[in-house]
Amino acid sequence: MSSLQLPEKYRIRIERVLDEVLPKADISPSRLHEAMRYSALAGGKRIRPGLVYASGQALDVQLGALDKIAAAIECIHAYSLVHDDLPAMDDDDLRRGKPTAHKAFDEATAILSGDALQALAFDIISEPIAGVPPRNQLKLVQLLASAAGSNGMAGGQAIDLASVGSALTENQLEVMHSHKTGALIIACVVMPSYCNDNITERQRSALTRYAKSVGLAFQVQDDILDVESDTETLGKQQGADIAANKPTYPALLGMSGAKRKLHILYEEAEAALEEFGSNTELLHNIAQYIVNRNK
Repeated sequence: MSSLQLPEKYRIRIERVLDEVLPKADISPSRLHEAMRYSALAGGKRIRPGLVYASGQALDVQLGALDKIAAAIECIHAYSLVHDDLPAMDDDDLRRGKPTAHKAFDEATAILSGDALQALAFDIISEPIAGVPPRNQLKLVQLLASAAGSNGMAGGQAIDLASVGSALTENQLEVMHSHKTGALIIACVVMPSYCNDNITERQRSALTRYAKSVGLAFQVQDDILDVESDTETLGKQQGADIAANKPTYPALLGMSGAKRKLHILYEEAEAALEEFGSNTELLHNIAQYIVNRNK
């Protein structure tokens, strides 16, 4: 499977929503707004919005509510990539086949654009959502903040930076990635459940299990592709993790062991969806894409 099987209407939809919520480049401070749009509208796989819409479809959630969740999460994701690429962190020159934000603009503008994208995410998710009670909307804000903060994505990046050159155990590597990548992916899948008061805690637990498995599978496949793919296909520097002496699953388990773990995680994700009915095709497709993608 070479491309994400996300219905084209959803891919078009999230691009349109992002274009609407991002400040226009001709509004002052124009350079900052241009940088925000450069990073957030740079394309990419859009897996996280895809997961939001897929989860919402399985739970019969209105698209308007999903738009806000998807846009807020994608702004958080875009901000994290801008900051991760900075010289003080991963020092990358390419992102999605284009110059990274600090290369296309400058470091100060890149930092500020990341800050502003994060703020915009909470602006979006705190606006009233039709059909969602205030108590549930407060939960959405809390889930997003937790996923992005020191117990989630930012904490995972801190662990990642501190682990360069270290020999981590498999459990330590999983903890790092469950924070850095997994926390936001869990938010993608679980946040829509708070837009439908008929969702049971058992169903929410199943969604969490699915998200944990696909989130870790995403990172395992990333590590595999860093070895087996090429820069042109990836849209970023191939072998960057090896060059930076970062702990990876192939380095720890060997390539065959990493691929075996990837298969196990996929099976766990598929099993978690047995809790639901026939509306989970998109969630199944995304799990398949994550383990089979080539970039």
